[in-house]
Amino acid sequence: MTDLDDEYVASARIPADVSKSDQVLGPLTARQTAILTVAGLLLYAGYWATRPFMAPLAYLALVAPIAVVVTVIAVGRRDGIGMDRLLLAAVRFHRTPKRRVPAPEGVRPLPALVPGAWRAQAGREPTALRMPCREVSDTGVLDLGHEGRSALAVCSTINFHLRTGGEQQALTEAFARWLNALTGPTQILVRAHRLDVAPLVDELTDEAPQLPHPALEQAALAHANFLDQLAAERDLLTRQVLLVAREPSPSGGARAGHRLTEATRALEGAEITVAALDAKATAHTFRLAADPDATPMGGA
Repeated sequence: MTDLDDEYVASARIPADVSKSDQVLGPLTARQTAILTVAGLLLYAGYWATRPFMAPLAYLALVAPIAVVVTVIAVGRRDGIGMDRLLLAAVRFHRTPKRRVPAPEGVRPLPALVPGAWRAQAGREPTALRMPCREVSDTGVLDLGHEGRSALAVCSTINFHLRTGGEQQALTEAFARWLNALTGPTQILVRAHRLDVAPLVDELTDEAPQLPHPALEQAALAHANFLDQLAAERDLLTRQVLLVAREPSPSGGARAGHRLTEATRALEGAEITVAALDAKATAHTFRLAADPDATPMGGA
């Protein structure tokens, strides 16, 4: 292999929206056509309803802004998502309670003796938190109810930019082969969470006296002191890459775990280590995702 081959990286064009709906009427999709058709029929019906007492030009001036807004909502897109979907998501977000608390038995209302001013200051009452996961099986599979089953694995990372062009090409090809072999819904989740260095500090402090040389002991204690001060002065964060395999069928728990095994073998070519999480690790990860400030479980 020549130096030129080491620096060569093949490129390929990928559509910005690979999941774009099919066009059924000119450049319009079925959803856009339905929105514009319904809006057009309503405006046409409004014209006939107001015709006896409103001039056509006056009605046109009245509905022109409405027609423009409907057209923008129907054909507009942002970040690959239609404006109508974004509008529905905004309405749903506005109507959804913002405060949710763990209360399986439901949230009790405030006592009647609480003054009205205090009620107004407290704002909207919280609602019970309904998690999508019902339980974690003994094998670490999440029960998502009617949404199916999912299994989690933690993935290692690689430094892509320090590789040569040929190495980058090989890593990309291995990762692409895994993507092409997917048989079900898969999510790659990169999350940042707080790093607790207390166990490492304790380990360094306990193991330092057992080191074979006093200089090594001093270095270990100095490093433990450095980590302790660093944690006290800063909010330390670390990143975790999770691979989530989901099966839509309620009986697909075994299949979800098998897909993680397939990913472990397939991603070896990309130098990525995939380790499936057991029941305890899955519950701990799910708990930290729901409450990042929670105290880590012992041994986790």
